Amino acid sequence: MPASQAGQRVDKWLFFARVTKSRSLAAKLAQSGRVRVNSAKIGQPSHAVKVGDVLTITLDRDVRVLEVVAPGTRRGPYSEARELYRDLTPPAPSRSERQASSPVPVREVGSGRPTKRERRQLDRMRGDDE
Repeated sequence: MPASQAGQRVDKWLFFARVTKSRSLAAKLAQSGRVRVNSAKIGQPSHAVKVGDVLTITLDRDVRVLEVVAPGTRRGPYSEARELYRDLTPPAPSRSERQASSPVPVREVGSGRPTKRERRQLDRMRGDDE
């Protein structure tokens, strides 16, 4: 069976595609269950990925969805790594959309800790002004 049809280890592919900084980090990512191949959770870094597979990767701050376009042969520059996948990650909501969905909480006057302005006013009242 040709190597292109057999697939490539997921940890090697993640390393070659520059998703992780090292192959051992890629292996830990796969073992921890934070990588899904075609929506199925994998637990082994030896799981084979092939062209057309869709990987869902949960990283520290975001989730990336990548479609495998080609197997990697080496960890090359970013431009070379970018050719290994197609990014299907949905765009992050814009700042205005995030603010509209979660407005800034407003506290009642006099409740909670005083603001800096209120602290200065209190200091002036007490005569602690120096």
